Amino acid sequence: MDITKLSCEFVVRFLTETDINAIYDLSITNSIYYQYCPPFVTKESIIEDMRALPPNKTYKDKYYIGFFRHTKLVAILDLILDYPNSSTAFIGLFMLDKSDQGKGTGTSIINECFSYIETLGYSCVRLAFAKGNRQSEAFWKKNGFVEIGIESKKDTYTAVVMQKELP
Repeated sequence: MDITKLSCEFVVRFLTETDINAIYDLSITNSIYYQYCPPFVTKESIIEDMRALPPNKTYKDKYYIGFFRHTKLVAILDLILDYPNSSTAFIGLFMLDKSDQGKGTGTSIINECFSYIETLGYSCVRLAFAKGNRQSEAFWKKNGFVEIGIESKKDTYTAVVMQKELP
């Protein structure tokens, strides 16, 4: 996958440990997310997220990327290809800087991403949100995701699985 094709509006690149401070600064603006998906972000938890993989996946399938407006990190996307099956792309995390929320920026980013992902042969995108987080739920429903009847108990929250079929 050529990540530069995920957006025409933003510079897209892989995030690395050199980006920890920018990721942290963006993450702390999203306190609602951490109310429902604790614990609150730390620089150590960011490194763990960068390395986290679902069962039977490798780093060749993981795209932990940032969307930049000039030098400012605007959004983070943790995307796993071919999970849970070969026709599905899985969003492990999508987080937008608080200052860009409510302006259509998040919707624009994911729509561009999905258009490109579809050209790669994927027919759906799946994700999970923390049950009770109405902000996340509303965002994903607004963008065409529907709950598929799967919930998974985690240590500190319940994950509700949603899916969107690509055109």
